[in-house]
Amino acid sequence: MNAALRNLLAAALLAWVSCAWAADVPQHAQGLDERLVSVELAPGVRQEGVLSQKDGATAPTHLAVLLPGNPSVVRPQVEGRSMVASRLTGNFLIRARRHLAGTGVATLVVDCRTDQGDLCSGEYQASRQRHEDVARLIAAARAQLPSIKHVWLVGTSLGTISSAFMPTHASAGEFAGVLHTAAITDPYRGQNARSLVRFDYRRVGIAQAFVHHMDDPCVATPYQRAESIAREAGVTLVSVTGAKGVRGDPCQAQTQHGFVGVERAVMTELRRMMTEGVGSSRTLAVEPD
Repeated sequence: MNAALRNLLAAALLAWVSCAWAADVPQHAQGLDERLVSVELAPGVRQEGVLSQKDGATAPTHLAVLLPGNPSVVRPQVEGRSMVASRLTGNFLIRARRHLAGTGVATLVVDCRTDQGDLCSGEYQASRQRHEDVARLIAAARAQLPSIKHVWLVGTSLGTISSAFMPTHASAGEFAGVLHTAAITDPYRGQNARSLVRFDYRRVGIAQAFVHHMDDPCVATPYQRAESIAREAGVTLVSVTGAKGVRGDPCQAQTQHGFVGVERAVMTELRRMMTEGVGSSRTLAVEPD
């Protein structure tokens, strides 16, 4: 066998292996280079997360800390270089993270500490302990990506309890900003959300924005209340329109509450705000994918 033929066969084998590997990677993880990050909080208690970069990306400067919605318990399974399964794979922030990770931006999916069981309670998410636990995870992630200079919190639904309260427990300069997506705006009607009753978003004290679908059907996250809160607190509001494939419970991730059908555009807007600034309130009219 001559050298040219050997090289051709080797290239074909490599392409076949690459395709087979890609076929085994879930859609939500495609194009990502991922690793599990874990820190011990106490004997038998851990805080874990999944750190993601775009394949081939180097030296990201921004870290998006993703705080997913109800029940905010992820329990990720990472095999090779991909998160292959979790309890919250369908959550907006998790299923669409591949559209957020990109040039200059890495993401960190945050689990709930292991002794919280099957629900990351609103009381815990509002606590100083939650901030300290996640801060230790962020420190471990930054040790693996020392190029990170700016850390942004990105919460969705129940996870916006964490994105609201964590900056109030943080030291100056710890976080560059906060993005609250599908935020709980009527905590009286939201399960496990009473910590946000009468919360004043002016307490956050750093750059922040609400990203909210104008047709969000969830009783705990009405758009009209997002408008009122943003206006009263002087916070940027990005109002999203457009959806495709709406189905299921109004407060779950496959409705406008989870930006179904417009994930790519919303994540692109989140990345733009992190790297360029939140800007003024505006409407994001999206043609669904």
